[in-house]
Amino acid sequence: MKTKDELITLLIEQVDEFNNYIEENIDNGVDLSEVDLSNITLADAVFNNVDLSSTTFADSHMTNVKFENCDITSADFTRSNLEECYFNGSILNGTDFSYAVVNYGSFNEADMAGCILQETDLTNSDLSTAYNLNACRFDDGTIWPDTDMLPEDFDGLYSSDLSSLKDDEDEVGNPDY
Repeated sequence: MKTKDELITLLIEQVDEFNNYIEENIDNGVDLSEVDLSNITLADAVFNNVDLSSTTFADSHMTNVKFENCDITSADFTRSNLEECYFNGSILNGTDFSYAVVNYGSFNEADMAGCILQETDLTNSDLSTAYNLNACRFDDGTIWPDTDMLPEDFDGLYSSDLSSLKDDEDEVGNPDY
């Protein structure tokens, strides 16, 4: 078994060897949880059955990266640019995509409960078979794909709720002083 540091070096320097290692260890699963991969530029990597919980990918640029059947719980993708990335079958509970651009992403059968999509651009992404999209957090700055790329029961219209943390006083604008 390789250490996390050895795997990160492989990922950055020899992505094909990294992909081979992941494939060879798919039954055991690979642990890359709580790793800092912020500001990484990555193309053609395959994470299959990898534990990426609490890993940060903030401010990263990724193209054609596959996160298949991964645990990505509470990971950080804030301000990332993701082109043609796949999150199929992954657990994205509490994962933060705030201010990210996810263009042509695929979220087939991904569990998105608690996923944070505030100010996220999901243009052309396929969320049609994603689970628990109604349980994610988003705002009026979230850019959704066309409705045929969203679950039938999903309403992408933003409305204030407890997650907006507004007081009634803020709405009225009448100070108490």
